[in-house]
Amino acid sequence: MKKIIVLLSTTLLLMTGCGIVKLSDNDIEKNIKTLMSEKVNLHNVHYDGYKYYLPKGISFVKKDDFNAVLKDSYDNKYYLYVDVIGYYHKVKNTYEEDYDLYLSKKIKYNKKDGYIQIEEINSKYFIQYVYNYVKIEAYVSKDDLNDVIINLSCILRSVDYNDKVLESLVGDNVLDYKEVEYNLFKADSSKESFLDVVEREETEKYKKDIEDEKIELED
Repeated sequence: MKKIIVLLSTTLLLMTGCGIVKLSDNDIEKNIKTLMSEKVNLHNVHYDGYKYYLPKGISFVKKDDFNAVLKDSYDNKYYLYVDVIGYYHKVKNTYEEDYDLYLSKKIKYNKKDGYIQIEEINSKYFIQYVYNYVKIEAYVSKDDLNDVIINLSCILRSVDYNDKVLESLVGDNVLDYKEVEYNLFKADSSKESFLDVVEREETEKYKKDIEDEKIELED
């Protein structure tokens, strides 16, 4: 019996993809507190001005300077947006908790803040998770919810900015302010979200690719 307990405990510690920490299999808020309270220095994704860490099993579907579409081993997609302008200007967290939702909570760890909001929509769960001026959205089943929150926590807690590089980019107007209009601290699912924007762009790109293929065939 002791051997079985040891094996199960080891699985719980290592299956998180986020280091050796003991996590609960059903307490989302407790897992968030455990993971976000830790200070980490892991990075395997690097851009001008910032970097972050993708846990094992997470891969890129699409990426550019500030947006990314990620996919986990269960084919759940995560839509990530980095608000470097908000970070540079230290925009305040104006999120208001909504106690009618599955989960709605302001968070603050290691002098960085954000929020986690989860809505139940059509028997699935729409996640909006913001921390340190990065937002990730996902729409997942209940069976995957806890594992996805663990993955998102591991990504968000790892984000690190390079102030000197960002000061140069923003100061020299290298970044286009008009393109950075999405407010991370507004979590109103009745409005068009970043997830909707990304999905629309992917649909439009797919349609364009089909049209290009038709033109090539006609030639």
